Amino acid sequence: MDTHGRSITLRRRVSVLSLIALAGILPATTAAATPTGPDVSSWQHIDGRLIDWFSVKRAGHDFAMLKATEGLGYVNPYFIPDSLLMRTAGVARGTYHFARPSLPPEPQAALYAAVVLGQNGPLDLPPVLDLEDSGGLAPAALIDWTHRYLNTARALTGRLPIIYTYPNFWKTAMADSAEFTRYPLWIADYRGNETPEVPGGWSTWTFWQTTDRGSIPGIQGGTDLNVYSGAQGDFLHFANM
Repeated sequence: MDTHGRSITLRRRVSVLSLIALAGILPATTAAATPTGPDVSSWQHIDGRLIDWFSVKRAGHDFAMLKATEGLGYVNPYFIPDSLLMRTAGVARGTYHFARPSLPPEPQAALYAAVVLGQNGPLDLPPVLDLEDSGGLAPAALIDWTHRYLNTARALTGRLPIIYTYPNFWKTAMADSAEFTRYPLWIADYRGNETPEVPGGWSTWTFWQTTDRGSIPGIQGGTDLNVYSGAQGDFLHFANM
């Protein structure tokens, strides 16, 4: 067959395939990407530089977890600019409180809620409790502390909080308690497995922090990287989008 004939035949085949695809006979080949994102604090603002959230979004990340408060006296000095720029760039915002269980839980939840001014707007993920310090409490006391914090945070924000923790911490400091399975789990497990270890009776994880040595355009230095499992349904709905 001459070149002209091959060209006509090729065009015909392309046209036929296009019509089949439009008719829905061929399966879709492009799947939605799994939502991913960093979590950041003041440590990612090297020399006081702001994060370029537009670059983060262009790199394909749909959300970020942002440290808001710690204990009873710390507020992330970059919380407000990061919150504003994230929203402007279209990056869904999760915010977390770093727990200090040596101090009472209710005032910590109140501080967190006052700083974040709610987690119910567009692009807002539920509030997060970062639990990786026992504060010297025995498991029974730490379990009680955690219940009290979560109950207060839910009452003040109107949303069911997420728990962030490590497998070994939960199994030891929390005695592998299965009392918190109604809360979504954000688990940190850097061992490179296909799936993270899930402690405490949870049937699945919602967010997985896969590494603390990631690199993302727009963020100076290293950062933690996370992935969403889909356990809470459509991510856009979960993030009020």
